Amino acid sequence: MIKFKSISIKKSIILSLLTVFFITFSFSQNNSDNQSSFWKNVQFGGGIGLNLGDGFFSGGLAPAALYRHNAYVSTGVGLNFQYSSQRDVFKSTVLGGSIIGLFNPYPELQISTEFEQSYVSRNFDEQFVSNIDDSYWYPALFLGAGYRSGNVTFGIRYDVLYDEDKSIQNQAWMPFVRFWF
Repeated sequence: MIKFKSISIKKSIILSLLTVFFITFSFSQNNSDNQSSFWKNVQFGGGIGLNLGDGFFSGGLAPAALYRHNAYVSTGVGLNFQYSSQRDVFKSTVLGGSIIGLFNPYPELQISTEFEQSYVSRNFDEQFVSNIDDSYWYPALFLGAGYRSGNVTFGIRYDVLYDEDKSIQNQAWMPFVRFWF
């Protein structure tokens, strides 16, 4: 379970997510014609992630909302939840938000950027006395590419800000599957 060290951190997270949400969806104001055309360009969905290694497991869910500016560019916001563990070493829970940008130069090719800010809570097994339980903020900047077929995209992304000591991933590369409705 994630424990926040102070109430002000929790309020900052909520305020930041609400601000990003309202900025992204502020186009839908006033006139009902504008509102209906706005919602025609909104897609909901998200992704699932899975990262496996020698005794390592990481899985996550990332619901998101996108606005299609045109056939090539979409932007949006998302939330993320991830659980990671390495056998006999640690368990980690992550909760955060992201800003997403997608570019489709061809209908089947999707290039993505995603900035993610996450709160990480790691708990180490007792046998590793040198590691203490830890909670901290971790930024990630993912650059990715995928194959899109209909409302599903399969691909791989790379964390440009990957830090071996702080990242919850065991490597900077991570496959993904995104679904949009």
